[in-house]
Amino acid sequence: MILNQPGSGWGRLAARVATEIPVTEVDAVWQFRALRRDATEFGTAVISRVDGERQERRRIYTARYLHVLKGRDRGKFDAWLEEVGSGPVETLDDLLAGVRRRMEDEEPSPVAVKDWFPEPDDSPREG
Repeated sequence: MILNQPGSGWGRLAARVATEIPVTEVDAVWQFRALRRDATEFGTAVISRVDGERQERRRIYTARYLHVLKGRDRGKFDAWLEEVGSGPVETLDDLLAGVRRRMEDEEPSPVAVKDWFPEPDDSPREG
């Protein structure tokens, strides 16, 4: 199970991404397993966005974070969002294949968009 709690590395990354691209245009998210080295956690997600006046263009991004969990720099957080591919909407599989080749990592897990992005503080929570 992938947890994306507010304040977690994933939650903070999602909040940062939401400031840079319109969440309403995001149609898919895949998340790699977070890695820990010493006192630092690293995470990478792949994000698919459909944009354009007629929603004809797909953009693929990698979103990464570094979160220091222990030590003198505890709480330090950095995040990056990089567009790594774009093409017609129907080319999702081809675009993702190119990203996976570059990542040289395990297969990422799909995450529902509504579960990955944090809800605004003033929105009602379900259940």
